[in-house]
Amino acid sequence: MTPALGLELRDSAAVAVALDDAGAVLARALVVSTGDLAATALEAVDGVARVAGAGPLGVAANHTDPSASAAVLSLLKQRYSGPFAQVGVTPTGTAAAVAEAWVGAARGVGDVVFFAVAEHAIAGMVRGGAPVLGVGRRAASIAWLALNPVEREDYRKIGCLEAEVAAAGIVRRLIWRIKAGDRSQVVDAVGGDFSGITVDHVLNAARIGDGVSISVVRDTAKYLGMAAANLVIISDPEKLVLGGIMATAADLLFEPVRAELARRLPRPMMDALAIAPAALGADAAAIGAARLATAALQ
Repeated sequence: MTPALGLELRDSAAVAVALDDAGAVLARALVVSTGDLAATALEAVDGVARVAGAGPLGVAANHTDPSASAAVLSLLKQRYSGPFAQVGVTPTGTAAAVAEAWVGAARGVGDVVFFAVAEHAIAGMVRGGAPVLGVGRRAASIAWLALNPVEREDYRKIGCLEAEVAAAGIVRRLIWRIKAGDRSQVVDAVGGDFSGITVDHVLNAARIGDGVSISVVRDTAKYLGMAAANLVIISDPEKLVLGGIMATAADLLFEPVRAELARRLPRPMMDALAIAPAALGADAAAIGAARLATAALQ
């Protein structure tokens, strides 16, 4: 058996996996970058190849600027000993959608939309079993979905949706509320140091009844539900897979997002739509990249 290898490039780290033919993870490596992402990526790939062997390699990244991944691809093509799938860099959300449709929450479903929020807001679509990429390989760039008519500098830099619902955006909205005079237990949890607040602080405070955190989470769910509704209304999928904090904090977000979808979608479309939390977690994009690499070389 020849394993398939997948690599996900993150902002300052690389994750590589090696898979068997059934999609089971044989080896995994997470390497944090010290400044050279290309060297970091090669170290991650070499780490799993030493364990499982050098098979077809695919790459996924959330970089909208192709030059951000060019150095990584160049080094891998020079130094990686296994077959390199000439399919370019697949967007993280698209790769994750492929993975969830293959061995995850949408296994065997031909038409799937994947939507996740963590450090970034990502999405991907699978239509008839094949990924939807678009002319510039930027299809489903959900971070840039415009949901607020107000123009803001952060919207122009990272996109409206990402500015509101990615981890930093959730924290920012909580801090704005606190600075406006609202009282939150989160301030005590970080000793008054706003720079120490994380999205987990907000989620955990909401779980124990902190009113400001509950309000921020409720507003986040509205944004997420609107974004998910727009994805669904455009693609009309059989299944919607919700990942990132919508899966890991499903107790807070899954049902509110579903309720927002029900308010936004036509009744027949909502009734026909299956919704599930993602099953593959943080490895989804790397798994999808491996799957696409194997398909490209067949």
